Amino acid sequence: MPTPSEPKPEQDPTQAAEHVASAHRILKELQQKVGDHPELGEAITKLEMALNILAIKTGGLL
Repeated sequence: MPTPSEPKPEQDPTQAAEHVASAHRILKELQQKVGDHPELGEAITKLEMALNILAIKTGGLL
């Protein structure tokens, strides 16, 4: 019986990390265009935390 921490075959942590990293890049570029904004900064921070969690869960194999 798989544990909740084991990824299912259709769930690819690397693909999830790529999507999060892409969103992070887009938000950083938007922040450079419009300047500092608290909501953009918060979204970027949350994406960075998500990337760190994915890196830990995948053993840094991102």
